[in-house]
Amino acid sequence: MSSKNIFGNALPARVPFYYGWVVLIFAAVAMVATLPGRSVGIGLITEPLIADLGISRLDFARMNFWATIFGALFNLVCGITIDRFGVRAVVTAVLFVLSAVVLGFSQVAGAGFLLLLLVLMRGVGQSALSVVSLTMVGKWFVRRLSVAMGIFAVLMSLGFAVAIVVAGDVVLKQGWRVMWSGLGWILMVLSGLCLLFVRRDPEAVGLDTEVVKGDESQEPVIGFTLVQALMTPAFYVFAVGSALYNLVIAGVMLFNQSILGELGFDETVFQYAMAVFMATGLLGNFTAGWAARRWSLGRLMTIAMLAVGVYLLAFPQLKTPGQALVHAGLLGFSGGVVSVIFFTAWADIFGRLHLGKIQGAAQVFAVLASATGPLFIESVFSSAGTYAPAFYALAPAVLLVAIFAYFVNIPRPEDAGIKRVCV
Repeated sequence: MSSKNIFGNALPARVPFYYGWVVLIFAAVAMVATLPGRSVGIGLITEPLIADLGISRLDFARMNFWATIFGALFNLVCGITIDRFGVRAVVTAVLFVLSAVVLGFSQVAGAGFLLLLLVLMRGVGQSALSVVSLTMVGKWFVRRLSVAMGIFAVLMSLGFAVAIVVAGDVVLKQGWRVMWSGLGWILMVLSGLCLLFVRRDPEAVGLDTEVVKGDESQEPVIGFTLVQALMTPAFYVFAVGSALYNLVIAGVMLFNQSILGELGFDETVFQYAMAVFMATGLLGNFTAGWAARRWSLGRLMTIAMLAVGVYLLAFPQLKTPGQALVHAGLLGFSGGVVSVIFFTAWADIFGRLHLGKIQGAAQVFAVLASATGPLFIESVFSSAGTYAPAFYALAPAVLLVAIFAYFVNIPRPEDAGIKRVCV
């Protein structure tokens, strides 16, 4: 068999199962590869980084804010690029660029260059790579989208758990620069693998969505335009709800040790809390993947937002390590539910026709919230001497979204009245 057949369009039709599952695996790995652009990844090196460069935690939070704000602009560009060139070309290019940025970041020596690299790392890693990763699954699955996104979320959570543990160990033993450089080379290899194995969508390789080649019952690709999606209340319920969770988690992950330290918990509790957070996140993934096939996404968002609201209100009341672990588990579980909703909602509600643009617009909300979270929480702590007012201020907004999510009308792709017939 020639290399053209192996790595060309013949490959998806030759495998004994639907090729979307191969794309799903690469999508999950690509999402894990956003680690250096996310707060949880940057949080692994925050303390040694700011010590190495001689900057304060608040100054770093300000840099992170502007880097994430400007990085959010990459979302819309990425969405348009996906719809024009396809997920294969975009995921390959984004991973290659991110690898170069991460390698450059590992050699940073000054605050000015640090801000530039943070902008690129947030924009290419957290923003663009997240959009293309989610769109890869949405382009290949329709009938079993909830199942596919549940599996995607589980793979992603497992990948993040392993990556965080391994990366943290390397930081402790060999330093943050060695770990960051290693990430850069891994990303470059992954870019090449995506070029070889990822495909644009089923139609581009002669397959119908979730149907093997040879089945002639092809269906038109239907869905909302970006403008139509922005006119629906459902878009804002899911975009704002997911964004509020991102705001909370970004601030907590970047300064979690300091947050727990305020309540008298040591580094051991912090480490156990991170482990519980990851484990309950998987539980949330499984629960939401199962429930999404039986309940509306609005009801699931209500449950997730109620859990986040309880988490925020309960923070100042934590007295024992056991309570701190349950508290972390509540945030992890809600995050697992929110991630499945975010991965599923856009294609399920608005269809695949303009999925890249809609996914990109939703990601803007998420990234802006991620930028605001750490700066808001650290600014409150700097002025008030405690994190409690920040938690109390966020709780009403989260609970309000929970109410709206319960009652929101959720459209279907066919409601848009726009379709593209695939031949």
